[in-house]
Amino acid sequence: MGKLFGTDGVRGVANTELTVELAYRLGRAGAYILTKGKKNPKVVIGKDTRISGDMLEAALLAGICSVGVDVLSVGVVPTPAVAYLTRKYNAQAGVVISASHNPVEYNGIKFFDSNGYKLNDEVEMQIEEIILGEENIFINPTGIEIGRNIVVENAVKDYTDQLKKSIDVDFSGIKIALDCGNGAAYKAAPELLKELGAELVVINDIPDGININVECGSTYPDKVQKLVIDSKADVGISFDGDADRLIAVDEKGNIVDGDFIMAICGIHLKRQGKLCGNTVVATVMSNMGLDICFKENDIDIIKTKVGDRYVLQEMMEKGYCLGGEQSGHIIFLDYNTTGDGLLTALQLISVLRSSDKKLSELAGVMTTLPQILVNAKVDNTKKKMYLNDDIIVNEIKKLEEKFHGKGRVLIRPSGTEPLVRVMIEGKDETEITHMAKNLAELIEERLQ
Repeated sequence: MGKLFGTDGVRGVANTELTVELAYRLGRAGAYILTKGKKNPKVVIGKDTRISGDMLEAALLAGICSVGVDVLSVGVVPTPAVAYLTRKYNAQAGVVISASHNPVEYNGIKFFDSNGYKLNDEVEMQIEEIILGEENIFINPTGIEIGRNIVVENAVKDYTDQLKKSIDVDFSGIKIALDCGNGAAYKAAPELLKELGAELVVINDIPDGININVECGSTYPDKVQKLVIDSKADVGISFDGDADRLIAVDEKGNIVDGDFIMAICGIHLKRQGKLCGNTVVATVMSNMGLDICFKENDIDIIKTKVGDRYVLQEMMEKGYCLGGEQSGHIIFLDYNTTGDGLLTALQLISVLRSSDKKLSELAGVMTTLPQILVNAKVDNTKKKMYLNDDIIVNEIKKLEEKFHGKGRVLIRPSGTEPLVRVMIEGKDETEITHMAKNLAELIEERLQ
């Protein structure tokens, strides 16, 4: 990653780390790089509900207009809506102002290219070089050449109308418990589901700028679990702050995470003959129960590094149409170019409707294996040295041989902390807890 861009755009505490000055420079440099050489260039800007969004939007907008590029302001919309609307409006780029599931004091700025994909590392580096002073922009248009702000009034409807085309059933007779997280889906999700005929029980759909993600949304699934039970709903849906992912809940109040959703939708697509390459793409953090489920259903699974950008990259390179993460970032590449919580909700509920089964029955196709995570404290400079330590490598090999393909060991150095994360998965929770603790102690001892 670069000095400014992380795995998902530029993020930080708004007004101290992510300042208006930085937002202005991001708008100016991003618009310059992404619209260079285009006639009548334009950039879509959307945001979530946090209080700093207006401030950062104003700065971004000024930067974009200062290089002669028009802004299409779509207001509060889910992140995946910006990816779609960038394509629909024939814009050269899209920008989202959001910090996803993070607390209100944080915010972020993320770009999409003209096709609705997140920027690759090379393009982000070009933008950084300008912002950090390694390259200058000598463009200061005047008069009618200055960019303007064009407010798009029907952006949410344009997005939800497209989502409706992804399914061929309605939701009449289905009761949905919905937690909007006081975030970007607060308007789009209830309107869309009502239009499809669902009966709704909605919470956390009154954002005030400071209540986004506050004990609600996908990081607090207990809220929608209780709502499902209390309202006797058929399914629960809980979005994160920018609605690019969700956590679902079955009618019994059990969590249906991204792994279960991929299992349900993957099997459904295969039966319809629509599972491209007979393959689903997941990450190394997906539960091994997903591997077992797909093996039983004659579906191939490919595992990537953690991060939806790596899932998407694999899907695009090999032509696959379904992939995602355990956290609920699910990509249906036939319909959008990024993880999309509302789209995922429609796909999941449409399987529920067409199968005439309860969600708990559908989720029964997969059984999760217990996972134990133990952190080994290791100096940042030594975090990757376990790969070259024969004693550690041999111990990992011995543990994996014990599982006979029905368990695994996953070692991941933390990207930000002086830790090596030891995750062990297997059928016997007591046994794997013991294994994980011993392996973490060995790593600490060998790498001290």
